[in-house]
Amino acid sequence: MHARAGRSDRQRGRSLHRQRSTPVVVADEPDETKPDDWVIHAYFEAEPTSEELIELRGLGSGEPEIEHLEDSTDWITKSQQGLQPIRAGRFFVHTPMHYVDRPADTVNFEIDAGLAFGTGQHATTAGCLDALDRLAVSGAAFANIADIGTGTGLLAFAALALWPEARCIATDIDPVAIDVSRENAAINGVKTGHNPGELLLAVADGMDSPMLAARARSTC
Repeated sequence: MHARAGRSDRQRGRSLHRQRSTPVVVADEPDETKPDDWVIHAYFEAEPTSEELIELRGLGSGEPEIEHLEDSTDWITKSQQGLQPIRAGRFFVHTPMHYVDRPADTVNFEIDAGLAFGTGQHATTAGCLDALDRLAVSGAAFANIADIGTGTGLLAFAALALWPEARCIATDIDPVAIDVSRENAAINGVKTGHNPGELLLAVADGMDSPMLAARARSTC
């Protein structure tokens, strides 16, 4: 784990300690051959307090390494520069830094980096996008779709692009992820709401959600 003290006017993320300014917490997988080994980076505007370090230890194992960063560096922009667009089936997923690289023959989604899991960079997300594309190519059709643990909302956006008349719900246990999904929906022109062709967003712990239960009953 790394606890880094720096400054960025655009920093957003989940809070470890609500009494001070909100740090940005980002997780990455240094070695894809070791899917259980992750590194957590926490970006603070000032030296993390002992209470914040205790909470950070609770997110992983080992002792946090503290590194001081230059105040003038915009670490959100810097992180986005390091994420290249991905192509999975008919889908092209990119950060705002790569908007101009959009191909003309793909379904394009702009997803901010570092806010919630699911930018398309991880093999699980890219694999799901590719699987959705293959389902559509095979002629499969779905009227009721659920994206459980949506992260950024990306997979729900892709499903609605393939089956635009479907009823679609996306949930996550993290309220920050739902806020991020709502922002990304607006960026990508995905309508939110309860009607067919719209995306319903909700905070839920797994399948424990009245909205999910209602959607399940509607298919019976």
